[in-house]
Amino acid sequence: MAKKKENSTNSINSQYITECDLTYAVCKTGGRWKLLILCKLENGKLRFSEIRDRISGITERMLTLHLREMEKDGLLKRTVYAQVPPRVDYELTEIARELIPIWKQLEDWGKKHKKLVKEQLLEVDEN
Repeated sequence: MAKKKENSTNSINSQYITECDLTYAVCKTGGRWKLLILCKLENGKLRFSEIRDRISGITERMLTLHLREMEKDGLLKRTVYAQVPPRVDYELTEIARELIPIWKQLEDWGKKHKKLVKEQLLEVDEN
């Protein structure tokens, strides 16, 4: 794999991300799929296929990439069982479990915001 240039925009951005705690947290949980994957694991361990089946629209490649990244970041624990066929479970780590009340609050905010936007669109359509 190629080595990143230290003065590249990507390297400069990653330095800023590690300096700002909020940006750092959003990067670790942000994107289209990460928070959704974490939410699916809220109630306990799931196998790869169970996660994939519970998230419509995610490709196996994207799920694999995100699972690997979140495991590397310490948000997920991956357990491999020595059996044929191989069995792998994923579960939230303690630090990821601390996010549960935060994403519940974010979910409530999303519900309110969607309702507000929908009401505003209806008002515009009526006028």
